[in-house]
Amino acid sequence: MPKQNRRSFLKGSGMAILPAFIPATALQAAGNIQAHYPGNEDPVLFFGDGIMFEPTPYLAELQKMNSLQPIERDRYGTGGAVAALEKQFEQITGKEKAIFMPSGTMANQLAIAALSGDNTKVFVQDTSHVYRDEADAAQSVFNKRLMPLAKDKTWFTAEELKQAVETLKDQEVFSSGIGAISIENPVRRTDGRMIPIEEIRKISEYCRGNNIRMHLDGARIYMASAWSGTSIKEYASYFDTIYISLYKYLGASAGAVLCGEKTLIEKMPHLIKIHGGSMYGNWTNAAMALQRLNGFEDRMKETVKRSAELFALLNQDNELKVIPLDNGTNIFTLELGKKIDGKKFRDKLRDAYNIRIAMPNAKNQVYLMVNETILNRDNSALVQAFKEAIKAGS
Repeated sequence: MPKQNRRSFLKGSGMAILPAFIPATALQAAGNIQAHYPGNEDPVLFFGDGIMFEPTPYLAELQKMNSLQPIERDRYGTGGAVAALEKQFEQITGKEKAIFMPSGTMANQLAIAALSGDNTKVFVQDTSHVYRDEADAAQSVFNKRLMPLAKDKTWFTAEELKQAVETLKDQEVFSSGIGAISIENPVRRTDGRMIPIEEIRKISEYCRGNNIRMHLDGARIYMASAWSGTSIKEYASYFDTIYISLYKYLGASAGAVLCGEKTLIEKMPHLIKIHGGSMYGNWTNAAMALQRLNGFEDRMKETVKRSAELFALLNQDNELKVIPLDNGTNIFTLELGKKIDGKKFRDKLRDAYNIRIAMPNAKNQVYLMVNETILNRDNSALVQAFKEAIKAGS
């Protein structure tokens, strides 16, 4: 199935305005995200990893938090909601220290640079965000040479890594040293597929036995955790550092958290400053993520359970089929019958039931991306909506 541009679906950002400035009428109109979608029910969004708030409901959420307990501001990432968020992620990951970062790219790059020291080589997946989507920052800014493995695949094996490391001495005359291994899990470019935990354990064992540091690009690690059943803390335990996104499923408009050993993380404020990432106020993003962390793992477990039950029910209809991806997380392929008009099917779900899917392709296939909005409706209602959409498209 052709890959779809996930980012084209993700719209919305937050605004650094004091919640008290929001008019009461706006708050009433935006008590939840349904104010920004047609229909009388909260939307079920089969795209994205979580809710991406539009400005008005984002501000309303902050107002609601602030009314229950005043949000404490930070100053240049120190204190307030930011400090509380960092402490929470220390507990979640089991790492000694955490730090707020303005972006995932900065979190990845600073972690890799700090782990590598003067050594220049960094092994990565060919499909990873670090290798494909960070504007060659490792090379152009940090003087690191990215060494891609597993061309067009989700992961490389411990044996492939070992072979790549041990053949270096025969391939290069001058040794520059291996700085670190960076692994993304799950991998956006392979449609959210994840690395088997058994392989991560083997890679970690090899790296620790050879004094090679490891970084986890865990932007979407909550997706891997929910669908694999492996805890965030266990994933983090195999790596020296881990980065987790705040906006992909925790509702913030931006931001990331990097976790690791205290001595390494304590270097980060200076590095953030010299690379232009030190912002005076980060509380709007930190407060949102901190709030939505409450109960998030439980909501994700229920999301996995509910989606499995839903797709089993949908697969009883001969006119559609929902297929999981190999080693997949929250992305599934929906195949519609050849006689169904994909546009009419999609439009009926949207206009009549406030259920959002992408436009099916020429083969009548579309990715369904599962997130916690599936909990907005019970499965019987969702099944009925899909049945009516099939009729509309027939």
